[in-house]
Amino acid sequence: MSGFFVYLCKQMKRLVTILGPTACGKTPLAVAFAKEIDGEIISADSRQVYKRMDIGTGKDLAEYKDIPYYLIDICEPGSKYTVYNYQHDFLEAYNQICSKDKFPIMCGGSGLYLESILRAYRMSPVPINDTLRKSLEGKSLDELTKILSSYRQLHNTTDTDTKKRAIRAIEIETYYQQYPQDKTDFPQLDSLVIGLDVPREIRREKITLRLKKRLEEGMVEEVQSLLHEGIPAENLIYYGLEYKYVTEYVIGKISYEEMFRNLEIAIHQFAKRQMTWFRGMERRGIKINWIDYFLSTDEKVSEIKSLLKEQ
Repeated sequence: MSGFFVYLCKQMKRLVTILGPTACGKTPLAVAFAKEIDGEIISADSRQVYKRMDIGTGKDLAEYKDIPYYLIDICEPGSKYTVYNYQHDFLEAYNQICSKDKFPIMCGGSGLYLESILRAYRMSPVPINDTLRKSLEGKSLDELTKILSSYRQLHNTTDTDTKKRAIRAIEIETYYQQYPQDKTDFPQLDSLVIGLDVPREIRREKITLRLKKRLEEGMVEEVQSLLHEGIPAENLIYYGLEYKYVTEYVIGKISYEEMFRNLEIAIHQFAKRQMTWFRGMERRGIKINWIDYFLSTDEKVSEIKSLLKEQ
């Protein structure tokens, strides 16, 4: 690739975002494009930030080859990592990449993380509200879900996986009602946004095959190891999807067959919710350039380059 084209790309757009639902091939495309454009990758995955949670989050670090990546393996399992934390860490990574005269590429499927960057959300750390928590303790999960849905549409149902998580989500929404957020503190970054989607039937097949592969690679053993470290089961369940259902299996709450069936359904539903979120981003003013899934990786890279030239 010519140095002149790299120069033009860096001048025209200082960020490329590659997003899409689970199992759509985001990471291989981001790596191929990074190699082409002299870039480095900033992950936008809300669970890959956790160390030793590798198989269940699908880190697949070997895919990055020699391309530097950021915001993976940056905090301990059991801790809570927020959108506020993500914005702070993203900006540090972004500035570090730019200081090396490399091209930053954001890649992931966590809609709120992506949108917090692309729409320059101003986020504040939300303090614990003991009074509110005590008033919610006696309510059922269904009651908490209804309360949360009165604040906003529930695109991300992992917020209502457990009572503890639902109470925290209500706490956050209550805080934002009292202290409205604006966009004044986070820089507005100019980004070309690329979207990858997989036809529904192909996506379902890929999700099922990948789930079987992850179980064969030791996903159950990974959860057992985390529990043996002393991480409470409820903390792992808090992370949802693989860690919720595999933990429930390991502690004897459900059978292996129930775990597989429930997890498979949950991942399919999660992918659908991701697409709903991305369509919502478009309605909220973010232009997503959707690329044909059936193109080869080289053809997809060429299309991104063409889109960059048009800016």
